[in-house]
Amino acid sequence: MVDVHTHFMPRRVLDKVWEYFDSAGPLTGTAWPITYRRAEEERVELLRRFGVRAFTAMLYPHKPAMAAWLNSWSAGFADRTPDCLHTATFFPEEDAVRYVRAAVEGGARVFKAHVQVGGYDPGDPLLDPVWGLLAEAGLPTVIHCGSGPAPGKHTGPGPIASLLARHPGLPLVIAHMGMPEYREFLDLAERHPRVRLDTTMAFTAFAERLASFPAAERPRLAALGDRILLGTDFPNVPYGYEEQLHALARLELGEEWLRAVCHDNGARLFGLPTA
Repeated sequence: MVDVHTHFMPRRVLDKVWEYFDSAGPLTGTAWPITYRRAEEERVELLRRFGVRAFTAMLYPHKPAMAAWLNSWSAGFADRTPDCLHTATFFPEEDAVRYVRAAVEGGARVFKAHVQVGGYDPGDPLLDPVWGLLAEAGLPTVIHCGSGPAPGKHTGPGPIASLLARHPGLPLVIAHMGMPEYREFLDLAERHPRVRLDTTMAFTAFAERLASFPAAERPRLAALGDRILLGTDFPNVPYGYEEQLHALARLELGEEWLRAVCHDNGARLFGLPTA
């Protein structure tokens, strides 16, 4: 498998993320225990045991002057973890294009943007040169822009539609299938052939209680089968890793679709062998 949405970050940052999920019950109406609250080395080994041949280190800043430090950490993580796709991030600030260019030149293969946690407009003028650089380089950005599990000031399809109007060739990967605005983000993917979606948490029993995927939209998943990528949110999930895989199988879209989503689409995106 190729999992485009797994989280590895500096320990003190990850501890803060876990604290957030520990208190997420009032936010979601249900407890959110971290299933894989393990040491970093154990988490890497678990993914390998699950059959994940390539994964990411999704990390994100929540304030200025943080992204460059996170990128330095993630470059080191990728160096010591050869099956991790070198991941980088950014924030709307004056030097964003400088450190994003440095990350690209340093071998970054995927970027992460978190509109909800960062609390920023993806159309912020400070990010315009960043998006232009990433579009030119053809490097995908996994972007949490849907309004789940809680809406933010700049979440939802509107800001992304505006961004794609200015940068129509931008290779975005819409995290969580755009939950809960599934229909609108599917519309964007249909209009923009370089836009993809990842499956993170979508279709699982847990997510269905929070924001059910509309059954009427299921045929569109088949039509976009070459642009849907496996994502899981490991380790920050309140269930076992296999639940995401079972959830995809329950869609009954066929073995070929499952193989494409779980492996081939990601392998093609990142230039990995598809055999």
